[in-house]
Amino acid sequence: MAGRWARSMHRGRPGQEGSPPRSRPGRYPTPSWRGSRPDLPSADPAPHELLAVSRALFDTLNEDEILRLAMDHVSAVGPYRAEAGYLRVHGQLVPSPQGGPGHASAVDRTVRELTGRDGPVAVPGRSRGRAMALHGPGGLHGYLVVTSSSRPTHAQHCLLAVLVRLTAAALSVAVAHRRRQEDALELQLLRRERATLQQRLITLVAEAGYQRVVHEALAEVGASGGGEEAITSALHELTGFPVLVEDRFGRLRSWTGPDRPDPYPEPDPARHEEMLQEVARRGGPVRIKDRLISVIRPRGEVLGVLALIDPRDDADEYTLFALEHAATSLAQEMSHLRHLAEVELRLHRELVDDLLGGTDEASAYARSEAFGHDLHRIQYVVVVEWKSQISDDAFARTVGRAASAVGMPSLVTRRSDHVVLVAEGRPHEHALYEALARETGTIDGTIGVSARCDTPDGIPGRYQEALRALEVRRRSRSRYGTTFFDDLGLYRILGPGNEYQELEGFVREWLGELVDYDSRHRAALVETLSRYFDCGGNYAETAESLTIHRSTLRYRLQRIREISGHDLTNVEDRLNLQVATRVWKIMLGGPG
Repeated sequence: MAGRWARSMHRGRPGQEGSPPRSRPGRYPTPSWRGSRPDLPSADPAPHELLAVSRALFDTLNEDEILRLAMDHVSAVGPYRAEAGYLRVHGQLVPSPQGGPGHASAVDRTVRELTGRDGPVAVPGRSRGRAMALHGPGGLHGYLVVTSSSRPTHAQHCLLAVLVRLTAAALSVAVAHRRRQEDALELQLLRRERATLQQRLITLVAEAGYQRVVHEALAEVGASGGGEEAITSALHELTGFPVLVEDRFGRLRSWTGPDRPDPYPEPDPARHEEMLQEVARRGGPVRIKDRLISVIRPRGEVLGVLALIDPRDDADEYTLFALEHAATSLAQEMSHLRHLAEVELRLHRELVDDLLGGTDEASAYARSEAFGHDLHRIQYVVVVEWKSQISDDAFARTVGRAASAVGMPSLVTRRSDHVVLVAEGRPHEHALYEALARETGTIDGTIGVSARCDTPDGIPGRYQEALRALEVRRRSRSRYGTTFFDDLGLYRILGPGNEYQELEGFVREWLGELVDYDSRHRAALVETLSRYFDCGGNYAETAESLTIHRSTLRYRLQRIREISGHDLTNVEDRLNLQVATRVWKIMLGGPG
């Protein structure tokens, strides 16, 4: 390599004085000197400095540092200048920062075109430029680009060639060391990855085993026909935490495990709705205070919540999996029960609608028997209206559950503004109302109960009686609660069997002047008279119910006497006026 460069840079011809003789393959050319004795390497300080450079090259394992040392010491072995250096990085020749920027692009292009061979390089502003490949056992490590300001001697050529070989050898050592480090690091990473994969495999095996246990436990519950209680019991056994189920409104349906609160706290409707929205929005089990909560929501409709009591935050991912899986099973169970209830309610509605409209007894007995309802017993028609509830299927199911809870077997249907039950036996006076007040969380409900019905063909008439009882209760001073038609007394003769024309004539006879006066002057004399009778003639109570002063009440009563011509102190007039005001309010719709 260096010998060829020596011949190309020496101007003499072979065989002439001053021309180096041809060297044998594998050896450096032996210079021939003209005239005086040739220079011996021992007389030149360059070999000693080259020895020091050699030590420095092999003392470092940094490839950039090796190339920098070689470029810095090129001038020490002869009239040379290091113009550029290159290292092979990931298959590409990368120039060293030591190179001059002025001719970088021209030199770069020439060096890359050599493809691993030595060759001349034209360096702008320099002479005798050559690129020398830095080869080692691992292949090409880089290039060293050198120029000569004057004609070097043969010894200087040899020293440069030695420096090139030392640099290539040092680079080979550094590359081998780097590769060993990279291999060791890669091996270490592979070992860590193997350990991680092994641990993950162990975890997956454990998870799969636990999941199989959860699946098998809940599948066994489903196969055995176990309901809500069986599912919550299985979840309690799997996790060890107390388990509870609440309905859509936050009321406890079931509790499995220790520490059940007694009594269970009444829910706050606004906060419970806010909690449901938060859990539904976040998805999956959500921790709220000491509970892990999962919403039971088949097909997007919230039916309730399933929760674990975990005050110390001990639940792990296995517990969460079991809770989610149990919530799914419970959603299927509750959805199935909901579907059955809807089908049963629809069939009940068809039967009750036929009973209320009138149907043949044979068909009624057969169909009711299929539902387990005994129409042969005494029946009562019950009408339920709740101000805060829409009369839909959900409220009808609520009324049906409440009736069953108080021991009142019933067939249920609904109308646009109320729910109708055909019940076996006389209902308890307040049991159904109180049960529905607890179920709905409000007391703004009115219930009307008919007289007894001995045969199915009497149910349509009893339905009208229940409506009458409901209407009387709604228009009374205590409008919420239960009213039985049997307890209406005088109001029973004002039922739907009477002719409205006669009732209107009666009201007109006793209240006509007052009604006309109220219409002309937008007054409320008839209402005042009605309240006066409702309060038993008590001035203070009547004035308070009308929110007027007692002097104003006295003035109105005096005007009533003057306009109507009736004496309120006369027993007969007083009775007829009181009946007329009741008919006016109940039968004829009051002020309207």
